Amino acid sequence: MPDNSPAPILCDLDGVVWLSHQSIPGSVEAIAALRAAGHRVLFVTNNSYSTVETQQATLASIGIPAVGDVLTAAGAAATLLRSGQRVMVAGGPGVVEAVTGVGALVVARSDDNSSKADQLRTDQEIDAVVVGFHRTFNFESLQRASRAVRSGAMLIGTNSDATYPTGDGLIPGGGSILAAVATASGVEPVIAGKPNAPMGELVRRTLKLTSLENCWMIGDRYSTDGAFAKTIGAKFALVTSGVSSQTDAERLREANKFELVVKNLPEFAAHLGVLV
Repeated sequence: MPDNSPAPILCDLDGVVWLSHQSIPGSVEAIAALRAAGHRVLFVTNNSYSTVETQQATLASIGIPAVGDVLTAAGAAATLLRSGQRVMVAGGPGVVEAVTGVGALVVARSDDNSSKADQLRTDQEIDAVVVGFHRTFNFESLQRASRAVRSGAMLIGTNSDATYPTGDGLIPGGGSILAAVATASGVEPVIAGKPNAPMGELVRRTLKLTSLENCWMIGDRYSTDGAFAKTIGAKFALVTSGVSSQTDAERLREANKFELVVKNLPEFAAHLGVLV
């Protein structure tokens, strides 16, 4: 029998719900309306820096309860690890949380300039280097992470986003850091976040669904959010409240034949008939 329940909504955060954690006008009300209409809303983000608890708390601070509804690229990256593996983290607290959450061991950090970090690098085999956005990346970090990869560690990127949207414009994203480590080590990374399969598997586990064809993915970046919708077989709505202009969005829709271009979350909710 067909599933007539309201479709799950997979919602990006940066550029869709907020910019630099400042809510985009109408987004809070749109999420509330979608939930009131019975839609399960998951926040699927390539932000790997913040912990899940921090992102839940930030959503709560703008009026969106989100406990159990936040999936991060760090969490997707952790699905590629095994309990007991030794990991070097080139990322933020969210990566550390995700790595330890699956029983892997954080034995080194690329941004730790202490002698202990150098000792760990030489005395312990590193099974994986997990790279995400962080602001303490420098030449020594690059040297330490790439050396571990050249010595045999698996290179995992939480995401490949070259830029990150803020209220003051774009800044370099985690993908830019990952590109530096990959170039210096000569190794192609495995990337976990949108638009890649590990994030899709994390969504399926959370929703307890094998097929996501009834789901909507809402994002501001076709290269990640739109491609992710294709990866998992979901419908896609591109919002122009983040990195994509209206002109670019319409051009992308024409070229890639996805379902919808909207200005923001309220316009998407109105499209589903849950917000006037």
